[in-house]
Amino acid sequence: MDAYQHILLAVDYSEHEDRVARRAKDLAKKYQAKLSIIHVLDNIPMPDTGYGTAISLTEDSGYELLEAEKARLMQIGDQLNIASANRWMIWGAPKQEIVRLAERESIDLIVVGSHGRHGLSLLLGSTANSVLNYAGCDVMTVRLLND
Repeated sequence: MDAYQHILLAVDYSEHEDRVARRAKDLAKKYQAKLSIIHVLDNIPMPDTGYGTAISLTEDSGYELLEAEKARLMQIGDQLNIASANRWMIWGAPKQEIVRLAERESIDLIVVGSHGRHGLSLLLGSTANSVLNYAGCDVMTVRLLND
């Protein structure tokens, strides 16, 4: 196997993301590869109420959410010593944006966490499964612990 040159860590801020991040960092160190990170904003959390979905209309709420997401990405990037130019936060569908970025940036390994779903959850698809099937490079799925 050729040595990896550029590894992309895809994070979703799950409670077990540190396991995935450690694996990506270890691989980058082993292969002396550049390490990049991506977080895809795919939805806006909205609480469901008895009267329908409640959406806060304050001007700062969306901005604060975006800033919190960005701060978390920066924190992980700092912990892993990832250069600022190699940190991406993109709005869209995770499975599409991860693959698109990997192609654009000549990524040769994507590292993503997987819950190892079975049955209906697997049929509906997961980000890890979609990335695995559509990426033009190697994909490592790190099994996350199920609660």
